Amino acid sequence: MIIFGTKGYLYQLAVLTMVCGWCGNPAAHTLRKRVTKFTLFFVPLFPFSTKYATQCTFCGGERQIPREEADRLLAQAASGQDGTAYGQAPQQQPGFTPPGQNPYQR
Repeated sequence: MIIFGTKGYLYQLAVLTMVCGWCGNPAAHTLRKRVTKFTLFFVPLFPFSTKYATQCTFCGGERQIPREEADRLLAQAASGQDGTAYGQAPQQQPGFTPPGQNPYQR
């Protein structure tokens, strides 16, 4: 009897600050890599599927991205540039008030 199947692995590659396409908030996004491997007798042998995605930490919205974009975002995170200039806040959306400027926040 031969026992075979698949096993999935999830790797968090980076955390980036971007404007979310789902909720429109500037928030942290995790860059993730999901690898599915073929197993034989519960031993992972080789990967047969690799997918990349970003997930917003504010709303939980997830977006599948191609490998080229994932490599670009990973290089951007490694260089310390997460879509913003050094020392500046992310690009603001209409209706967004930075912390400290909201009169209703203590």
